[in-house]
This record gives sequence, structure tokens and C-alpha cells, in this order.
Amino acid sequence: MIRAAIAAGLALVLASCATLPDVAAPTRPDAKSYQVSASAMADADAALARAAASGKRVLLVFGANWCHDSTALAGWLETPRFAALLAERYETVFVNVGMPQTGDGHNLDVARRFGLAEFPGTPALLVLTTDGKAVNLDTAASWRNAASRSEDAIFAELTALAGS
Repeated sequence: MIRAAIAAGLALVLASCATLPDVAAPTRPDAKSYQVSASAMADADAALARAAASGKRVLLVFGANWCHDSTALAGWLETPRFAALLAERYETVFVNVGMPQTGDGHNLDVARRFGLAEFPGTPALLVLTTDGKAVNLDTAASWRNAASRSEDAIFAELTALAGS
């Protein structure tokens, strides 16, 4: 009798679990492909020229397709909210850096040119003034946790880095 009661109780517990509403984990809009260029230095130069003409800042996004934090950040930047901010305030360039933390880095000369010497992880995000001076060298390499940052936190930081 006790066994039957325990079995009935377990059946009720399992049945109630099956009827709980589906609560999805928060999602982020990963980019399908981390867009990179064959000539990252020329892209940076072109962005600086456009920035000088428009008064915008340059946003250099250093990352790679293999990196979930890079694709997460690139995905956020593709959403309408971020795309509007970038169009209004930035000239944006995505730079493929490969795997610099394992010695297989690419386009690191672009980062070094603007004062970013080390990559402890990807992505890194560097904001430049119209004359090519970095405004966030102290936080540029801190984006390697981009996948775990909230949309609002990323947006707030990019807004602040855009200047006035």
C-alpha cells in the first residue's frame, strides 16, 4: 500500500513537471558569420577617412568566427537597435585576428598600430577618434566575455564610447 502511494505521488510529481510552462533561456543574436576583410589595414584607413569627413568615431571589432563571444558581439551589432547607433555614431570595421592567444594571430598589426598590444582573448573592441587616437585602451581587451554581457550593458558602453 505504501509503495502504491509513493508510486502515485511520484507519478503526480512527474506529471506536474511536464505541464510547467516552457521558460526559455535568454538568447543572444549570434552572427551567422563574423564578417572579415582581406585587407584589414586598408579597411581601418578607409574608416578613418570616412570618420574624418563625418565626425564619427571608428569602431574596430577584433575577433574570429570560431569564438562564441565574437559572434555574440557581432550578432548584437547587427540588430536594429545597435545598427542605428553604429550608423549614427561609428564607422565600423571587423578585423579577423585568428587565435592570437595561441600564437596563430592575424592582422595584429592593425591592433598594434592603435596601441592595443595584447589579446588575452577575443573579441577586443577599440574605439578611435577621427584622428586615430584610441579612447578605450584600458577596456579594449575586456570584451572577451561579450556573450555573457546583457544587451543593455553593451549598448550603454558603446553609447558612452561614441562620445558627444
